[in-house]
Amino acid sequence: MLTIDKVKKAEQILKSVIRKTDLIYATGMSQKSDIYLKAENLQKTGSFKVRGAYVKIAGLSEEQKEKGIIACSAGNHAQGVALSAQKNNIKSTIFIPSTAPISKIEATKSYGAQIRLVDGVYDDAYNEAVKYQQETGAEFIHPFDDIEVISGQGTIALEVLEQLPEVEAVIVPIGGGGLIAGIAYTIKTLKPDCKVYGVQAAGAGSMYYSIEHHQRTELPAVHTFADGTAVKMPGEKTFALCEKYVDKIVTVTDDEIATAILTLMEKQKLVAEGAGALSVAAAMFDKLPIEGKKTVCIVSGGNIDVNILSRVINRGLLKSGRIADLTIEMLDKPGQLKEVSRIIADLGANVIRVRHNQGGENTDINECYLKISMETRNMQHLCEIKHALCEAGYKLTHDK
Repeated sequence: MLTIDKVKKAEQILKSVIRKTDLIYATGMSQKSDIYLKAENLQKTGSFKVRGAYVKIAGLSEEQKEKGIIACSAGNHAQGVALSAQKNNIKSTIFIPSTAPISKIEATKSYGAQIRLVDGVYDDAYNEAVKYQQETGAEFIHPFDDIEVISGQGTIALEVLEQLPEVEAVIVPIGGGGLIAGIAYTIKTLKPDCKVYGVQAAGAGSMYYSIEHHQRTELPAVHTFADGTAVKMPGEKTFALCEKYVDKIVTVTDDEIATAILTLMEKQKLVAEGAGALSVAAAMFDKLPIEGKKTVCIVSGGNIDVNILSRVINRGLLKSGRIADLTIEMLDKPGQLKEVSRIIADLGANVIRVRHNQGGENTDINECYLKISMETRNMQHLCEIKHALCEAGYKLTHDK
């Protein structure tokens, strides 16, 4: 059973191992509530996962340590286990989905773990890890469905309550549910009036659907770039704790997650991975009833692959109206491009790419399409530009 004593004991175990991460007041993140960021992306290994992993591994017997440990992970739990094993001089073998970012795989190797890549997602890696555990007798360190691991994650709530005693709501990312199970239990036990909300990616909403159906539900597949939460089915223990202690769970789209990552970089100078930005996305896009509340968003990790980061930034710019593509249908005659460019420039946007296409077989002979890519301030600015072009007699259309 999970108890507050276990969470407090975990806090003592972790004192000399982890960082007590900052709670940052985030100006400009929401006009409706005071948002604070619990920066677990700045934790050792770049994620909260080291908390639970270390608590579990530190509690193993000498006999268990001799046999070594096994884990499966999309990357962050892998690093937490590898570092914890290294500090305790234990051999570790970690099964990682082949879809995990290269940066997470290489970071795990750097802590001395033996890596085994498995085709598929987290659940496929889990199945291979279980088989290997049965063959070797090594200790399996579950990434979320383990009371010791959950108690380690619950230490984040102890820090939040110490750093912001007047906290009124906490928003937590969910994959398998270990993080929110620990935080929700601890918050609700020590400060029952504080709301605890969970967030999942829309393409990986296993806990969301499980709570809706009042039973653990396995998804046929998961689709999200937030690889740290790409779990087909939540754990038994985490589901039970979430059903009892979590007030509400919502989902956010990949576009909303990308916008949150971009906003964290620009406004707070923080790098978050997809899973780490779920809580911020929920706050930014008004998914939860937090108006007027002192709200803590758990930024759970920052281990984003740089190759993915460039795509995420671009998607975030598109979602927030910071870059836009327009296709304008017009007569193919001199001076048209000059006039369009003047309208856009007068309104303060920056044209970064222009492409001129002559009309196709179903258009007039003297018709053309002008495709323009430009940098704008926001969605409102983009709408102003579109309105001005229409007022000038130009017809905006879809790509042809």
